[in-house]
Order: sequence, then C-alpha cells, then structure tokens
Amino acid sequence: MISILIVDDQKHIRDGLQAMLSQFPLGLEQIFTAGNGLEALQLLREHSIGLVITDIRMPDMDGLTLMEQCKEERIRADFLIISGYSDFAYAQKAIGLGAKGYLLKPVKREDLQKSVEHVLQEVSTRQALSRNMRQVSRRARETDRKELYMFMQGAVYDDSWIAETEEQNSELWRQYRLCLLREELWINQPGAVSAHGMESIAYGVYGKRGCLPLQHRPHLILAVDAGIEPGALAAALKGGGIDAVAVMTGPRQGLKELPDSYSALMELHRHSYLFPDKRCLTPAHIEGLEQHWQLPYEEIYALFQLVGTKNSGQIADGISGLFHKSVLQRYHIRYTQQLCRAMVEMLDEYERVIRPYLGEEALDIDCLRNLFDYPGIRDYIGALQQQLLRLNQFYYEFKCSYRNTQDLNEAIRYIHENYHKPLDLAMVSNHVSLNYAYFSNLFKKNVGKGFAEYLRDVRLDKARRLLADTELKIVEVADMVGYESYKSFTRTFRDVMGMQPTEYRQQIRRKQGKEEEFRDTAL
Repeated sequence: MISILIVDDQKHIRDGLQAMLSQFPLGLEQIFTAGNGLEALQLLREHSIGLVITDIRMPDMDGLTLMEQCKEERIRADFLIISGYSDFAYAQKAIGLGAKGYLLKPVKREDLQKSVEHVLQEVSTRQALSRNMRQVSRRARETDRKELYMFMQGAVYDDSWIAETEEQNSELWRQYRLCLLREELWINQPGAVSAHGMESIAYGVYGKRGCLPLQHRPHLILAVDAGIEPGALAAALKGGGIDAVAVMTGPRQGLKELPDSYSALMELHRHSYLFPDKRCLTPAHIEGLEQHWQLPYEEIYALFQLVGTKNSGQIADGISGLFHKSVLQRYHIRYTQQLCRAMVEMLDEYERVIRPYLGEEALDIDCLRNLFDYPGIRDYIGALQQQLLRLNQFYYEFKCSYRNTQDLNEAIRYIHENYHKPLDLAMVSNHVSLNYAYFSNLFKKNVGKGFAEYLRDVRLDKARRLLADTELKIVEVADMVGYESYKSFTRTFRDVMGMQPTEYRQQIRRKQGKEEEFRDTAL
C-alpha cells in the first residue's frame, strides 16, 4: 500500500482525480492534495508518499520545479505528469527527470487507472527486487561472518581469502582490538539484555565501519576500532543501563593476527573473574600478576577440620579468607582455578565418608567443578560456601546420629589412617579396647556396612584416585592401598567395579581428555 499526492492549482480537477482514485480497487493507503508545488513539497517532506500526480503549469512552483527539488532533496517518489497538448515539450522534459508517464487533459478515467496501476506494479516489482537483494546481501554477510568466526577459532584459510576478507573492512583491520562483552547477572536473574542490545550500543560508539560482530553466544565478541579509548564502550553500556564487563585486547594490526588476538582475549576474559569491579579489563591489568605460588593447604585443612561442628561462622570466614580478592588478584587466574579444584577435592573426600547415610539428601559438588560456569567469582564463592555449610550440617547430624561414641570415631579414624597396612576387625577392636563381637555389631549398626566391606571400599576408593591421578603401576597401587597381592587386588577391583584396574584408568583418562577438550572449546 502506498499514498498518492494530487497536485493541481484547479480545485475541481483535484477533487475529480481524488474521486476517481478512491473508486479504483487499488488499495491505497491515503490520498493527499495540494494546490501548487510549494504545498506539495511540504507534504512530501512530512509524509511517506509513493506517487505524485502533478500538473506541469502551476503558480509559485510548477511540476517540473517540484520534481527537480525532490531530486535535490533526495525525496523518493514516482511522478505522473498532467499536461495539455500545448505542454508536450514540458512533458518530455518531465520524462527526462524520471516521470513514469503523462496524462493528457482532460484526464480520462481509464487512462488514469491504467497509468496508476502501471506505476504501482513497477513499485511492487522494485520493492520485491530490493527485498531479494537485501536477503542475498544478508546471507553473504552471514557467510563471511561464519568464515571469520571459524578463522578466529583456528581454522586454516589461504592467503588469498585473508587478503580478500581484509579488504572488505580494510580500515578496521588496519588497527583493531578484540572486545568481549559479558553481561553481569546474578544466577536466575530475569530480564537479560540480548547481545543485540549491547551490539547496538557498540555501533553507537564505534560507528558501522568501526565495529564488526564476530560471535553472539555465549558472549558477544566484536572487532572494534583501536583508535577509540577502551573505556568509551564501558561508559556507553553503563549509560544505557546495561551492567556488563568489557574485556579488550591491545591494538592489533592485520587480519592474520585474529586467531592470536582471540586467544589473548579469552585469557583476559578468564582473568576478568579476578576483577569483578572493573568494567573494562585490558592487558595492562594483568601484566604484573605472579606466575608462581604455593596453595595454602594448611589453611584448607584447618577449614575442613571445622566440618561437623557448630562453627558455621568460622567456616564462612575461612572461605572469605581463602578467596579474598587481595589474595586472588596477586596471581594468574590458574591460582584461583587450582584453589577451587583443591576445595572440591576436599569436599569430595568428606562427602564420600557420609554418602551412605545421606539418603535422598546430597551435596551438589559437580556444580563447583568449573569456575567459569558462573556469571562471576562472587557467585562461585557463594555456591562454594553453601555446599560447605551443607556438608558441615550433614556431618554434624551424622556425628550425632551415627557416631555417638568416641570408640567408633576412633575406629573409623584408625581405619582411614591405616588402610594401607594389614588390617582386620580384631586389630581395630583391640585398638579401641572393645569386645570383638560387640564392636562388629556396633560398627555395622552405625556405619551401615560390615567392617570388611567398609575397609574394602576405603581401599578401593584410594586406589581409584591413584589410578586416575598418578602413573603408578597397578602392582604399586595394590601395595599402597593394603593388598598383599596383585591378584587379590585386581579380583576385588573387578568384582566391585565391573572392570580391571587398567580398564578403569583408560576410561578415566578418556573422560578427562573429553572434559578438557570441551572446556577449551567453551572458553
């Protein structure tokens, strides 16, 4: 649907043309009228009008001058000219200016309908062609964008492709930064702003030629003009009401540097978890970070010694101390990752002891295995504290319900400290000075399994960890967990696990390899 403007200095002609057009089955949006070119020009400036039917001779501004002025002001509209026989030369000039045809006075109904239908058909064809061209152009851009994304991720392309692609945005690739935008959200926070919203703000800062999106998920990655100060985008996002972290590489030159720039960007992104208060992180922020450290194992052990007590406040303080930003911000992000891994391993160790007694209750330790699954470091620390306090409560209830005697506590401790030695029920009952039969019943009633089964599970649990984390030979693992012979160990392992120790080690290594590959791809 389009709107039509009728321009003629004689009112009865305007009214007559308007009446005829209203009766035609053309589906017009609106019909405007004007008495001269000046009135018509003002209407064309104010409204979206697709077709102008105008007389050539009019006072103030004639039809030809109107067409010339529209062309000068780049007002897009098609024109039909009304002229008499004596004005034919003018009509020819109007055709030269782009008029789609002319109508002789007096205008006949059939001629008017035919001419308008012809123009509308041409407009419709032109619009369809324009849509098709836009679709073709969009698909071409999407293909180019996918190839750029794959090249950024490490795919190999020849020099001719690099040169051709670089030429398409030569000004940008001459000096650019890679920028990653991560919206700061609390877990389960509704109303997240889409990547397109942040992209729109970026265009406002860098302009269309200075900003090129390369990835939208899981985070928005842009190539941006390095000539603009890095903090400008962060300020614009804040001004737009978007709480986001911007991570930017240093200036790069040439498309060939894109893969290396991407690797540097992802390294910076991981470090952004150490600096949650910085809205724009650049390489300068991590230049002085220490690369060597020793994890605070004594503090970690002391923290877990509080598990099973009423000292939940001390546990929370202990986590805050271990993960204090003044500590984390001294070291490379690998320190924080190793600290998280050490905490998870201790949680695993403690949770295994009471797992048989938890019933439907359980800890969600798996949710803590990857720091970067969380929106930020604060969210991770909160989740870690929650799981540790839950473990503390479980242990406290476990000790009250099942380990209500000092003798049983001492027996279990003794087993965990001496599982690697020759050990039997008589030795443990003698250690805690209890009758053999009484101790056997007490142990099974409170622990939920017999002594031999419990000792076997402790030994196999230690064996699985050694198989997974070390390169020790199977016979060495068997000896270290208390089995007198290789054959006895492998038979017991197979009966419980359904596979040989060597098969278990291979399975774990494959799983670790896949997890590492997935983690590298996700980052």
